[in-house]
Amino acid sequence: MAHIVLFHSILGLRPIEGEIAAVFEADGHTVTLPDLFDGQSADNYDAAFALRKEVGTGAIMERAGAAIEAAPPEAVLSGVSFGASLIGEFWTDRPKMAGALLFAGITDWMEPPMPGLPVSVHIAHPDPFDDEDYFADWVAQKSEADLQMHRYDGAGHYFLDPSLDDYNEAAAKLCLDRSREFLKSL
Repeated sequence: MAHIVLFHSILGLRPIEGEIAAVFEADGHTVTLPDLFDGQSADNYDAAFALRKEVGTGAIMERAGAAIEAAPPEAVLSGVSFGASLIGEFWTDRPKMAGALLFAGITDWMEPPMPGLPVSVHIAHPDPFDDEDYFADWVAQKSEADLQMHRYDGAGHYFLDPSLDDYNEAAAKLCLDRSREFLKSL
């Protein structure tokens, strides 16, 4: 079973991340779910961007780094939106990582992408924050990474969170089912 480090979205640690962790833990995985915003959260994206600025990049990266450091070298790195973008800060230093699982966002590839690294990505189609050329360019840069790119038509950006207008029940279920299968395959 995998050890997963799951970074929350820019909205802060919300119940949905705990629910995602519980799904994975029910399958026998271990999940580390650090609170990067030290107990603070936001109800909308505008407030979330302000909160991120208030908390500060240094504190966020310190908390994320501590969670990564405490995890085994083969841990799966995972994140939601902003949390997914943080993975790029760490995966170069994790040559034994078993894989990466990204929800509602992507991150810069390591240089060069690790050959054979399993990466499962789950993105709304279209995504309101990034255009299709951005995702196409990212996929083209994967090199020899083992990328599974899943798109969800008509879903909102953070389609897993039932407390948001972005929520899409069918997409959320399919995403979690695919993620569970991905984790089983590692």
